[in-house]
Amino acid sequence: MTTRAGVSGRRTNRRGVATRQAMLDAALRSLASGGPGSVSANRIAKDIGATWGTVKYQFGDVDGLWAAVLRRSAERRGELPYRENNTAPLHQRVAEIIDMLFVGLTTSVDARAIENLRAALPRDHAELERLYPNTAAELASWKESWARSCQKAFADLDVDPVRVREVAAFIPGSMRGMVSEAQLGTYSDLDEARRGLTNAIVAYLEQPRTD
Repeated sequence: MTTRAGVSGRRTNRRGVATRQAMLDAALRSLASGGPGSVSANRIAKDIGATWGTVKYQFGDVDGLWAAVLRRSAERRGELPYRENNTAPLHQRVAEIIDMLFVGLTTSVDARAIENLRAALPRDHAELERLYPNTAAELASWKESWARSCQKAFADLDVDPVRVREVAAFIPGSMRGMVSEAQLGTYSDLDEARRGLTNAIVAYLEQPRTD
């Protein structure tokens, strides 16, 4: 009896996890649409074929939903590509990161979803943390996770970790600027722009340490 109950419990739990992930994936697609009201818990509940009560049962409140959406997106994205015993030179590694972000930001459903969600959230950190504490904590964790991934990508090279952290801080914003140019239409050559940014980062990281 105990064994059957335990197996049944595990099956129920797996079903619940699968349901939750399916809801989050549907929420990401809904957010990515960018349509009027797309950043609305009630609208998302309708789009994924659930009631707000069902969403609330799974995530608690809208703050819990947004935090879970961010977490699910991070799970699907994973860390920066990292190869054990990587022999690629610095320039190639930087170029791979720049190209990966550009492609991801211009083609990924998750990227569009997160951009739309962030645009609807308060810009002021204090206000964001007051209204959406779990969402704010998840966004803050992304910063540290990204910085750690960048450090890991160059850990075996003789580059200043302080400079790596500085570079990690400005790369996302730089790439969003290029993506915005691509979306708005530009006479600039964005391939050339990515090469220039890559070369500038490499030149900075190659400078001798100051310590």
